[in-house]
Amino acid sequence: MSTLEQVSYNDDGLVPVIAQEADSGDVLMLAWMNAEALEATLNSRRATYWSRSRGRLWVKGESSGNIQQVRSLSLDCDGDTVLLQVDQTGPACHTGTPTCFTDRELEVGDA
Repeated sequence: MSTLEQVSYNDDGLVPVIAQEADSGDVLMLAWMNAEALEATLNSRRATYWSRSRGRLWVKGESSGNIQQVRSLSLDCDGDTVLLQVDQTGPACHTGTPTCFTDRELEVGDA
């Protein structure tokens, strides 16, 4: 079974994608892919996502130059989440920070 056949998309035809810096292990961002974006990513080794706000495919860095070169792609045990191991050029976040998870830590209290 090919990778594309193993993906379990949601009702909107999308699957969440976690982009992780291959060398450091830093989690860079969460985005979405449809089947077309996943196939484009596999073929080009450039992270290609489905932009829910734009309603179209976008290649990471197409306007900013902050590209993600894909080293590997994995599915989780249920096939409903994709993990990309990438080489990130420039900041990953549209705000200019290295990751989308910078300075937004929530305080965890006792349950």
